[in-house]
Amino acid sequence: MPTGSASIDIFSDPLAVFDLLHDYRCRLDWDPFLREARLLNGAQVADVGVTSRCVARRMAGGMTMETVYLSFTRPRVAAVKMTSGPRIFRRFAASIRQARIDDNTTRVTYCYSFELQPRCLAYLLGPSIRCVLARETRQRLMALKQYLEGEAIS
Repeated sequence: MPTGSASIDIFSDPLAVFDLLHDYRCRLDWDPFLREARLLNGAQVADVGVTSRCVARRMAGGMTMETVYLSFTRPRVAAVKMTSGPRIFRRFAASIRQARIDDNTTRVTYCYSFELQPRCLAYLLGPSIRCVLARETRQRLMALKQYLEGEAIS
């Protein structure tokens, strides 16, 4: 199963990073990939077992993915797996970890794995999808950094 990861150091504490990442009321304030992000089934906060729906901006394909939280350990790690999404994905899962580097810096690491379908096209499309996911992940982490560090300066 193809995997990928990206990390970035952010001038903020892990709790602030974690809380912003999983606050769906603020998600669109910093995430350039999404045009919709919300928790489902009446959930007000993210936690294990909570489902969410994220819809990409039209220029990013407009795809919708629903995920369920499998892990939620504040302020260290959260993990999700896809419950429904674009037909091209047979499976998708991701985790995001925060680690304190020093008193003022947090390393954020986003890891993901996916499996494409149909299998006959996965071989052909896999490298392209991997490149797109890697680029989008780096851009989203950079936007998170800019938002948090901009907020910290204000």
